[in-house]
Amino acid sequence: MSGTDAFLWYNVGDWGRYGLAIPNFSNDTRSQNDTIRYLTDVMGRNLQAILWHPDARLRTPPSINTLTRIHKLCTRARSILASRAVPAATPNMETAHALPAPEEFLVYPTPYFRVRNQWLKQYAGLILLSLTESMQHQENARPLEISLAFSGLIGQYIQRVYRLMATELFRVPTDEASKPDFTLTDEQLATYNPSVWFTSTEMLDTVPPLEDWPTEDDLQVLTDGIPISQLPVLGRWPSGPVGAASGTAVISSESFAPAPGA
Repeated sequence: MSGTDAFLWYNVGDWGRYGLAIPNFSNDTRSQNDTIRYLTDVMGRNLQAILWHPDARLRTPPSINTLTRIHKLCTRARSILASRAVPAATPNMETAHALPAPEEFLVYPTPYFRVRNQWLKQYAGLILLSLTESMQHQENARPLEISLAFSGLIGQYIQRVYRLMATELFRVPTDEASKPDFTLTDEQLATYNPSVWFTSTEMLDTVPPLEDWPTEDDLQVLTDGIPISQLPVLGRWPSGPVGAASGTAVISSESFAPAPGA
């Protein structure tokens, strides 16, 4: 394992060449907090789906399909945090006898390191930071509640993604987009037209390699989510785990996802 909290490179078999990243969970592999597990699962699955989209392989501004998915990811995460966070002066709900058992986090390897689209890479980096913070947060030891402090810490990354997308791609004034409750309307989404704002250079790109891209069946081993206990030793991009030769991951389990076509 890397000695820092940088994102981990899912360098497993042939998957390594896709530049897949997962949040750095450090030694925090399980959580007793159902809300945090739910939040990380929703965000991880949606982020993975967004970055396997063809837009991530192009340098041109993302399509409205992808931006709508980011819009929904951000508003969904904001909804979970807002509806479940408990103010500091409000007594937490506590059990009288039983406690929920700790459960493992699932991770969703995401093609982050080799993403050519700089808008999507920046947004993905912020979401991966929020997932890393969530998995390592002390409130994973709190069974039933999350605090406003946790909501604010995680929510700041989500708000930054939403603000950047709104101001840079939908031309929403910064003051408006910075409001905590700002949400893009259907009318604003319908106005998306990057050719009006971006240069002709930004609107053109070379065709990325089209062969050897994973199929839906190949991706199922990743899209189902991988329990942390089933991961091999992972390290930082692009060198891999400390002590591994030639940047190749040290394989410690036979139960992780196989490479495409295996």
